[in-house]
Amino acid sequence: MSIYVGNLSYEVNQEDLNEVFAEYGTVKRVHIPTDRETGRVRGFAFVEMELESDEDKAIQALDGAEWMDRSLKVNKARPREDRNSFSGGRRNNRF
Repeated sequence: MSIYVGNLSYEVNQEDLNEVFAEYGTVKRVHIPTDRETGRVRGFAFVEMELESDEDKAIQALDGAEWMDRSLKVNKARPREDRNSFSGGRRNNRF
């Protein structure tokens, strides 16, 4: 499972997040999505930890916490929605 971390500063990097979440257990992976066109951080990230119990501890401790002048939103990540990028959000694929 993965943790969603929202309302992040645009200056955040993987090392910053790794350091914060490592206080609650072993961090397996940190992913910070960037805008395709600008390359700028999008203000949220996903963190995977070794144990689900560590994820739960981190969520409980960090949700609503102040960090880098922001109030964090931290919860279990939802599965990614299956989107067809070619349909432009329409229900059928006719052009």
